[in-house]
Amino acid sequence: MKIRSYKDFEVWKKSIDIVTKIYKVTNSFPKDEIYSLVSQLRRSAVSIPSNIAEGWGRNKTKEYIQFLRIARGSLLELETQLIISNNLSYLNKQNMDNFLIKIKEINKMLNALINILNKKVE
Repeated sequence: MKIRSYKDFEVWKKSIDIVTKIYKVTNSFPKDEIYSLVSQLRRSAVSIPSNIAEGWGRNKTKEYIQFLRIARGSLLELETQLIISNNLSYLNKQNMDNFLIKIKEINKMLNALINILNKKVE
């Protein structure tokens, strides 16, 4: 399959899915968290597919790799915020476990894509 757009990447699709799930799960967080943890979770989640897309639009492999690294950083930021949410009992164990599985999968995909692109520029 030829990649014609960032939307063809499975990692982008999975990232969009995690954003949707983050928005849904944070709707049940305490209202006093709306401008703190909820906002942080949503922004870090949105940053993942956004950086995949923005990097693609740069049309330069080295720049794309940098944006993929930023996406990976946002993914790990999201993981940290989810751990905090779980510790505060805002997130149940099942949701937490599901998110951790998805994060691990997206992280592997981002690392693989970064490695492939690094070989192109070497």
